[in-house]
Parts: sequence; structure tokens; C-alpha cells
Amino acid sequence: MFCYNNPMNKDELIKFCLLNSDSILTYPFSDKKYDNLPVIRHKSNNKWFALIFLQDNILYVNLKCNPIDAEILRDNHPYITPAWHMNKSHWNKVDVNRAPKKLLKNLIQESFNLTK
Repeated sequence: MFCYNNPMNKDELIKFCLLNSDSILTYPFSDKKYDNLPVIRHKSNNKWFALIFLQDNILYVNLKCNPIDAEILRDNHPYITPAWHMNKSHWNKVDVNRAPKKLLKNLIQESFNLTK
């Protein structure tokens, strides 16, 4: 059983992902089904490093990850799984409110660094 300390909502997660001046919030999908999916990307190269979404009323973020680290994280943390709608080797899906905030921040930073 997990204890959700200070659960984050989507807006708080977006702020958490806007790491520095090269981070920008976008909504790139025109399809009505996906038009409310925030994507955080680099201003300088337009590459994504975070996709935020709700699935079964759970807040998730897809984050880029080194493939070896991705497997280790998935094996050690039940709230980290292969990413939804992304390359499963290079992207993880993280249950935002089950992941410790320090780990989540580190994973976001790593995703940002990998997509520079």
C-alpha cells in the first residue's frame, strides 16, 4: 500500500517539468481525443522530454531514459513501466503520485539532458 504525500495535479507537474529557460509547454495534438495532452520540450531544438497525461484517472508522465537505466528502474519500482505510446526501450511511464518527488525530479532532469 502506498501513501500519497502531497499528491501533484497536472498543473503542478507541468511547473515541476519546466526546468529552465529552455523548457516550454506545448499542446501539439490537433485530434480532439488528445488535444489536452501537455508536452514539455526544449525551445532550442523542439525535442520532447515529457508527455503528461491521465490514464484511468492516474496522472502519468512519459520520460526519456537510457535503455539500461529504464530496465533497472522498471525492475525496482512498480510505478515505473514502459511508456505509453512511445518507444518502450527509451521511454518510461511514471505514476507521478507514487514516485518519490526527489526521484521524479531526477528522472525529469535526466530526460531533459538526454534530449538536448
